[in-house]
Amino acid sequence: MTERADTGPDQGQSRISERARAVEPQGIREMFDLAAEQDGDLVHLEFGEPDFDTPAHVVEAAHEAATAGRTNYTANAGIADLRGAVADHLTDDGGPRPDPGSEVVVTTGGVEALHLAIHAVADPGDEVVVPTPAWPNPVSQAKLADARPVEVPMPAENGFAPDPERIVDAIGPDTAVVLLTSPSNPTGRVFPESAVERVVRAAGDHDAFVLADEVYRQLTYAERPPRTAAVADRIDRESWVLTVGSVSKAYAMTGWRVGWLAGPPDVVGQVTKIREHTTSCVNTPAQYAALAALTGPREPVDEMREAFAERRAYVLDRTEEIPRVSVAPPEGAFYAFVDVSALSGSDTEIAERLLTDHGVVTAPGSAFGAGGEGHLRLSFANGLDRLEAGLDRFEAMVEADRSPR
Repeated sequence: MTERADTGPDQGQSRISERARAVEPQGIREMFDLAAEQDGDLVHLEFGEPDFDTPAHVVEAAHEAATAGRTNYTANAGIADLRGAVADHLTDDGGPRPDPGSEVVVTTGGVEALHLAIHAVADPGDEVVVPTPAWPNPVSQAKLADARPVEVPMPAENGFAPDPERIVDAIGPDTAVVLLTSPSNPTGRVFPESAVERVVRAAGDHDAFVLADEVYRQLTYAERPPRTAAVADRIDRESWVLTVGSVSKAYAMTGWRVGWLAGPPDVVGQVTKIREHTTSCVNTPAQYAALAALTGPREPVDEMREAFAERRAYVLDRTEEIPRVSVAPPEGAFYAFVDVSALSGSDTEIAERLLTDHGVVTAPGSAFGAGGEGHLRLSFANGLDRLEAGLDRFEAMVEADRSPR
């Protein structure tokens, strides 16, 4: 046991655990906080949050549940009807249908599903392989589990296209989990079926789980790839795949905080047990809202995806016209990961300059781990008018960067 030094007046600081100290604040949140200190009209392109309202029938379902008195605790794993709807949702693309009673647990958003899954399968010192650039939360979650995150940069020179061989090379005897986020946040790249199969086979051969984050899967702009669980089922590796999903992005329900984890009964059972000692269960009316989202009309989802596709095209056209910057076309999600390495300063300095001098809030690429340096993440989950204003200002910053200082 490590001794904690008496630091006098700051003695309370010595009582903070090492695992808590190991977690760093998100660079995305730091930009948001810096923006809060600024005056004037800011264009917010830093957060991944749809600018649409939650569909009316979903809101009505929550209202009906609340007024009908469905406000008590539910089972730790969630209400049975919602678990059944999740199981049905996961069977598209020819994938195996999980048993709603033993292989699905409803969680407080996708982020809790990732957190609990890592805690359930990774022991202290185990490795969690994360292809990067990546959303930073799973890296922090690995540290909170006393596991060791292993960041594997995807090749920037290929527009961060998934490179399965790099991932496979990082899998070893100490690997407990391999994260596959498809589409990716922040790059929007999608793992093709061949890459998924290669990684799933290698992980299974090492008794490691593949944690498939499919939160953005419904927001793709070409043919949707098959689910990781569907690929694993065809090659007899289904027991090594854990699937994470959420209603947050595709249904404009970020604040409702409903997600899920699906996987083999032994893992889901342990996750459900951990929930008894953490959040117990998801907000009950929100579970009924999620049920309505998964079983209700598809038109709101289709309309949002069409709007995002239009905005994606606009962002790509505009960035192509701006000298010294570039972006690999995202295949899904609603982010453009813009290469600004030709500009002066680090990506964090560029993001701060864009904010303080031009009023546009973005996320620096270095916030997304190894390989993200020299980039900015721009979210196009925003109206075309705000995107136009933001990109006008971004272009003005690039032009100013070319001027003598």
